[in-house]
Amino acid sequence: MTIHEKLSLIQEEFKAKKSRYNSFGKYYFRSAEDILESLKPINKKYGVYFTISENVGDVFSDKLPPLIVSKATLHDGKDKIEATAVVGVDLNQKGMQTPQQFGSASSYAKKYALGNLLLIDDTQDSDATNTHGKKDKPKLRKGSEEWAKALQYLSSGGSTASITAKYNVSVEDQSELKSYESRNN
Repeated sequence: MTIHEKLSLIQEEFKAKKSRYNSFGKYYFRSAEDILESLKPINKKYGVYFTISENVGDVFSDKLPPLIVSKATLHDGKDKIEATAVVGVDLNQKGMQTPQQFGSASSYAKKYALGNLLLIDDTQDSDATNTHGKKDKPKLRKGSEEWAKALQYLSSGGSTASITAKYNVSVEDQSELKSYESRNN
């Protein structure tokens, strides 16, 4: 069996539970360690092993954050298949010291490199669904009572930016609001 055939079978049968809980965001998630733990029985079954390597990218500037480049590799003794993930390090993250900021980015990079290799669908995972305690903004629809109030607000010197901070507004409607704002201020 080729390494590509092995990977295809692994991708089909692989399951890793979301066993970790984020009490701040109130969601369950899986970590890189959870993924690796779930791979151990598969390693023996298919005669493969997984490795993860990472490097800090060369980007250190005022405009761009440092990057963690993580590579997950499937080996079968003769061939290998790799997948990569690149994650920026948030050096402005409050409440974290620099080693924690790099560690957090490293964990994400490992998890997503493994996810890319194993085709883990995380559309219902924390990063796809977490609103960090924020509620969805209501939609502002043209012709609604809120739309009329928004136009009145703009007429009295209000800004489109304030409206879009409070409401979800389509790109086309934002353009119309900006045009209305420029004509009336």
